[in-house]
Amino acid sequence: MLADPEAEVILLADQLNTHLSESLVKWVAQMSGFAGDLGKKGHRGILQNQLTRMAFLEDESHRIRFVYTPKHCSWLNPIENYFAKLQRHVIAKASFTSIEQLESKIAQYIQYANACLVKPLKWKFVGFVKDKPLHNLNYRSFRS
Repeated sequence: MLADPEAEVILLADQLNTHLSESLVKWVAQMSGFAGDLGKKGHRGILQNQLTRMAFLEDESHRIRFVYTPKHCSWLNPIENYFAKLQRHVIAKASFTSIEQLESKIAQYIQYANACLVKPLKWKFVGFVKDKPLHNLNYRSFRS
């Protein structure tokens, strides 16, 4: 699956449940050559719960490792959007013969984006008011 089976891979992700899933842990273990016991989801070992799975996925000794953003980091959304644009505009339909060629293409895109696409971010969220009730929430979804 990975072009260079020896390369170190570091993935930046938020703490969405799918980024801590049993299947992801199994895939990382397989791709990294992990031969230990992963345990059983909900019962024991690495697969026991999201915290144990996160610890495994963040382990710096693994070839494939995740770096998780703190929870509730809406300030990272613009960064995620930037990398999504970089992916769509530069990487998605391209083919690169070397890391240097990829780095050069990314550097060219950064220069272009800084010259032509940059605009001030208009932050809309002003924060919650402590004593004001939150409206438009479906409270039934929290009870299940």
